Amino acid sequence: MMAIALDILDQQKAAGIASDAAKPASKQLPTRYDARAKVTGAAKYAVEFKPPADPAYAYIVQSTMPSGRIASIDQAAAIKSSGGLAVITPFNAPKLPPATPQPPARRHITVLQETDIFYNGQPIAVVVARSLPEAMQAAALLRITYQQSPAKLDFKGRLHEARPPKLPGREPSVQTRGDLAAAMSKGTVTVDQTYTTPYQHHNPMEPHATLAWWEGDKLTVHDSTQYITGNKMTIARTLGIPVDNVHVECPYTGGGFGSKGSTWSHVILAAMAAKLVQKPVKLALNRPQMWGPVGGRPTTVQHIKVAATSDGKITGVQHDVIVHTSIMEDFLEPSADQTRMLYASEACETSHKMVDMNVGVATFMRAPGESTGTAALETAMDELAVALQMDPVQLRLANYAEKDLGSDKPWSSKHLRECYEQAAYRFGWSRRNPQPASVREGNKLIGWGMATATYPANRSAAQALVRILPNGHAFVACGSQDLGTGTYTIMAQTAGNALGIDPTLVEAKLGDSTLPKAPVSGGSQSAASIGPAIVDAAIQAKLKVAQLAINDPKSPLHGADVANISASGGKLVLINSPGSSDSYADILSRNGGEPVEAIGSAEPGEAQTAMSTHSFGAVFVEVAVDADTFMVEVRRVVATYDIGTLMNNTTGINQLEGGIVWGVGFALHEESHLDDTYGRYVNANLAEYHVPVNADIGELDVTVLNIPDTKFNPLGARGIGEIGITGTAAAIGNAIFHATGRRVREFPITLDKLLT
Repeated sequence: MMAIALDILDQQKAAGIASDAAKPASKQLPTRYDARAKVTGAAKYAVEFKPPADPAYAYIVQSTMPSGRIASIDQAAAIKSSGGLAVITPFNAPKLPPATPQPPARRHITVLQETDIFYNGQPIAVVVARSLPEAMQAAALLRITYQQSPAKLDFKGRLHEARPPKLPGREPSVQTRGDLAAAMSKGTVTVDQTYTTPYQHHNPMEPHATLAWWEGDKLTVHDSTQYITGNKMTIARTLGIPVDNVHVECPYTGGGFGSKGSTWSHVILAAMAAKLVQKPVKLALNRPQMWGPVGGRPTTVQHIKVAATSDGKITGVQHDVIVHTSIMEDFLEPSADQTRMLYASEACETSHKMVDMNVGVATFMRAPGESTGTAALETAMDELAVALQMDPVQLRLANYAEKDLGSDKPWSSKHLRECYEQAAYRFGWSRRNPQPASVREGNKLIGWGMATATYPANRSAAQALVRILPNGHAFVACGSQDLGTGTYTIMAQTAGNALGIDPTLVEAKLGDSTLPKAPVSGGSQSAASIGPAIVDAAIQAKLKVAQLAINDPKSPLHGADVANISASGGKLVLINSPGSSDSYADILSRNGGEPVEAIGSAEPGEAQTAMSTHSFGAVFVEVAVDADTFMVEVRRVVATYDIGTLMNNTTGINQLEGGIVWGVGFALHEESHLDDTYGRYVNANLAEYHVPVNADIGELDVTVLNIPDTKFNPLGARGIGEIGITGTAAAIGNAIFHATGRRVREFPITLDKLLT
């Protein structure tokens, strides 16, 4: 049926009914689609759902040593404790089929199939009881004996052991363009510095959590996830059961930021526990358990060397990155990727290497690669501007890349120059005194800094269902996820605009693996991927309704050419005779009163391979630094982004502002401290792992150019979930240097580093 509808669409490419759907969304929902459900508590998260029977509660027991093996686990006292139902260990766990981690999220998980210990915090047992307190009490009664072996925990002391990553399908670890040595020799000014970023860990408001139950050989899982479809496939593959026997639901995800894009150990362990006790099982990680078993951002050491002539033209750039990785699996933080494309130069060389460590497997953390990479590169650019005695904006404009030199491809769209101009004007950059430590307000040293933001524009294949209802309303469904980013809102809005129906009359459903497939909500791609699929489904549904009207003698559209039909206000309208129209409700009422639906799909187009697709931005920051204590206050951030079409002002600006807040955390607060003796993160709680709060955030002035990138996708929209982080940390660091004259190259920039 879908193929037939697509054939009709191909024949009607010039038709108004298709063209009005392909236009970027214009009418926006006045409020977030899910706002009422969230503020009233109607929105349910993973372990809040009521299973078909009273649930049991599982608690994960973690290793207290970083390397070795489990010699024994005495569970006698635990199983006899109050409320105890089961204890699962590597010595009695059901044996699962061998499983090789597969894309898009290769994660080595530990599900009690082996006694080897790879890191401190590794799941080594699961206790199931009638209540969570009883499960935790029983867990404390386990007597665990280890055979310890030497652990690899000193990252900076082992940089000489760094090796190329072993990642099939990824580009070579070293990439070179031009003759770097010759290009460097032409420079009259050179910056040659090393920058470091720390271990960081996600802290979504909702920790990782899973509710699982079996009905015969069918498994239902409520999981806090960023990838419904991938979760379903990974669970089935790991447990060795048919994919169709797994049903995953997640109508709301309480934040993920990359950590929930993979299926981690606790999901499988919850399903195993439910099978064993023959009851639904709830398993939620507590806050300290978020450090280790569910990933985090790798620490990086980045060496950057950049040379330029006296007029600011960059001749050569070298960016070498070393990251940590788990001995269990290679995961790369590709911090040098943006360096290959962001600025024009004669030559460029980038490399990535990694150091093996006894820590948990790292994973995607919002803006993986570009957040850490721009922190280093944009700091180096500021240092180059200081060395050249050149304005930092002018330096970037002097090296503006008119095409992606790294891939030798044209941009699908790029308006970074306008971002610099607009943000600088709103910020008042022209009034900046370039001399460091030259502006003072009482006891406050005032500094202004800036940086470039960038993130790739990603898009994947997706499907969606659109249904036109007999009452003139509509329904749109897609197996995507909403992490709080506004996917519900975008779905309803896109379907409404494509159908010519007020978006407030559109019901949206997602978060269910039985719905049409969608990609992971990661890489800032959800809206760019599912939006075109929704439009395709809407076009097909409209064509079906239009055909009913054309064949209906009672319709004002009877006998009309489908190419002369458009849609607006809940009606199909003759383009050359706007007074002739017929509402969806009336058409369906006269033709059986049944809904009309279609499933649409969309895939990346030519831009995916023939062009370079990126978003860009300019970030300007003002800080005030106490002259005595060196306490840093971020007073204001002014930013302008080139992200294509802004699909929704409320959700879009909210995401960009949220990214900037992350950038403040990156610059000044966030760091996980690894004990290099025992391998446990010693500040694994929100009391000591600092994230920004409202008091840390000053004025945020965020705008977008709103210039559609229709070469990238029909809606002209690129993702915006992650670009806000990029560049922000460097802009803050550059502002601190301007305020104090002190350059800190080790993030986060804390008081001790400014005082020394």
